[in-house]
Amino acid sequence: MPEDPRAADAEPDPFAVAQAIVYRQLTASPKSRLQLARKLAERNIPEHVAEAVLDKFQEVRLIDDAEFADMWVRSRSQSRKLAKGALRRELADKGIDQETAAAALRQLTDADEEAAARTLVERKLRPGTDLSIPAEREKAVRRLASMLARKGYQPSQAFRIVNDVIDSQQDPDCGGFQSRYP
Repeated sequence: MPEDPRAADAEPDPFAVAQAIVYRQLTASPKSRLQLARKLAERNIPEHVAEAVLDKFQEVRLIDDAEFADMWVRSRSQSRKLAKGALRRELADKGIDQETAAAALRQLTDADEEAAARTLVERKLRPGTDLSIPAEREKAVRRLASMLARKGYQPSQAFRIVNDVIDSQQDPDCGGFQSRYP
């Protein structure tokens, strides 16, 4: 049976197109409602259609900004060792409101945040650098504190952690840097 030639000329149903876009986006990775709304706007989906589709997805819990925020904080704090400040900014960029972001950030304790920073500094501390030389130590401290600042740590916290790690890794017997490698 031949296809109806009028069907080929028909405009696609905007609701079906919007649903397909949202499904495809959610299949790739979890997204916030705002991220999905932006994607629909990029694809020229009418705003009323986008809102209706997003409402439906939210109703069946395929979109949940609180779950997204929790997952985002867990993932980014572990993989990238980001501080709460950086995570808060990232969540805001993704359209997560302050209250939801604060709830998600509560899963990170100050001790977790500090341990992550220490681990990062220990990993980035260059072996073989003679930190007993004041200029070398100062250079290393600035470099490592700057790295922590880019990850959202407060400057005073970053300098304190870097100095603590360096002090703990110096061998008092030889006055120099204690290698992490045997």
